Amino acid sequence: MCRGTRQLSIERRMAGLWRSYQVLMTRRPWTVQIITAGTLVGVGDVISQQVLERRGLANHNVIRTAKMMSIGFFFVGPVIGSWYKVLDKLVTGGTKSAAMKKMLFDQLGFAPCFLGGFLGISGTLNGLTVEENVAKLKRDYTDALISNYYLWPAVQIANFYFIPLHHRLAVVQIVAIGWNSYLSWKANKM
Repeated sequence: MCRGTRQLSIERRMAGLWRSYQVLMTRRPWTVQIITAGTLVGVGDVISQQVLERRGLANHNVIRTAKMMSIGFFFVGPVIGSWYKVLDKLVTGGTKSAAMKKMLFDQLGFAPCFLGGFLGISGTLNGLTVEENVAKLKRDYTDALISNYYLWPAVQIANFYFIPLHHRLAVVQIVAIGWNSYLSWKANKM
């Protein structure tokens, strides 16, 4: 098979996967959003362990990846998915002004709470005592929040202005593969 034909075949398969994803999002948006979030938080942890921490496959901590995926399934997906629904009711419309308001609510109100919850839950799942978890939050929270502000305001303005509600979590999670890698590294750095 020539290179051009092979490329076309890959593009058709990707288009088919995207269409399947669209159908599933229409039929079961909540389930797909949660599965997407959990999976991509897990992918972020794999990237964190393999690229940032350079553990190698032999030293990959599968239990840690499973913990991070569970945070994605049971915290990230449901919380962010619900937040976007609430935010869409708080600020209606698809104007630039509405997108800016949504971004400000998201980044000034939601993001600080979400990051604290994420880091706290990961500390708990890593077996930290309350005192150790509080000390870890004091050490890592501000850095994580500042890093958040470098990335997310621009992403969220585009997300709120161009992306339909039922695709916002997926867009965020795709961008967040890199962010999840950082958060996983931050959350699991002892």
